[in-house]
Amino acid sequence: MRITQSIARFLHRHRESAVDILILFLLVQIGAVAYSLLEPDSFRYLTRGNITVTLKAISVLGIMSLGVGILMIAGEFDLSVGATYTLTAIFMAKQVEEGMSVYLAAPLAVVFGVAMGLLNGTITIRFRVPSFITTLGTKLFWEGMTLFYHGAKSMRFRPEKSFVDLMAGQIWVIPASFLWFLGITVACWALLHHHRLGNHFYAVGGNKRAATAIGISPSRTKLIAFALCGATAALSGILAATRVGAIQPGQGNGLELQAIAACVIGGVALTGGRGSILGVFLGAALIYTIQDILLLGRAPGFYLDIFVGLLIVGAAIFNQIIRSQQKAES
Repeated sequence: MRITQSIARFLHRHRESAVDILILFLLVQIGAVAYSLLEPDSFRYLTRGNITVTLKAISVLGIMSLGVGILMIAGEFDLSVGATYTLTAIFMAKQVEEGMSVYLAAPLAVVFGVAMGLLNGTITIRFRVPSFITTLGTKLFWEGMTLFYHGAKSMRFRPEKSFVDLMAGQIWVIPASFLWFLGITVACWALLHHHRLGNHFYAVGGNKRAATAIGISPSRTKLIAFALCGATAALSGILAATRVGAIQPGQGNGLELQAIAACVIGGVALTGGRGSILGVFLGAALIYTIQDILLLGRAPGFYLDIFVGLLIVGAAIFNQIIRSQQKAES
């Protein structure tokens, strides 16, 4: 009885932002698994190699999306996370190339990402510039700084084996990067849904004036959200660089839009104040699941853009309908 009540409370708490995407994700998985069992030679969805590659791909976008999602819940956007992802990874690789231990260079890269996020937050809050404009500007600035700092050529990244095993190793079919994704997801879930700071994110994103009236500092709360967003972008870059063994300037272009798409598909409101970590997790997983299905089905690559575009618009319309119903009920 207690288990049933707990499940009911969980579904009620997350029904707006997670249950619908969970149902969609499960339906896609059931369909893909069923077709793979019927056509195992032409549609190798359940093969060990395919599962591993998909989990690796989900991890990079997923970790970045967690930070983007928290920031969106707090009522702001960050279009510079793709540039942060690239520049912090190149910074780390350069420090390692010059003799620094990767176990020092990697945390410094994350700190660098936090600083980039704080810069975005400071400009947005101090000068009351919309975060969309602020981060569009810093995105272009950091992309230019990446070329100034390193140039347009690819950079190899060959850290010591223990670091590679830690960040990009594999346990059976489960890559270490996916375990990082799971761990950070749990940490963000605990922060957002079981900590006072998480309540502050929701309050500030939902109604800034009401949050101020009950003693919450919107400026401090949003700065923390910007910092978390920068940290997750940097960590995504580190994981990707370690897995591939190289960093290409410009490789983060477009990731910021995919991260926002994962959040919107997962039920995070574009207006702030609503969303869940489970929804963001499933949104990122669904995007790469669909991509994997299309690749296995030998469909043209632009089909993914079409599908994700439809999901984004559909999710936004659905969220707006829910918001209108809530206003009507209140």
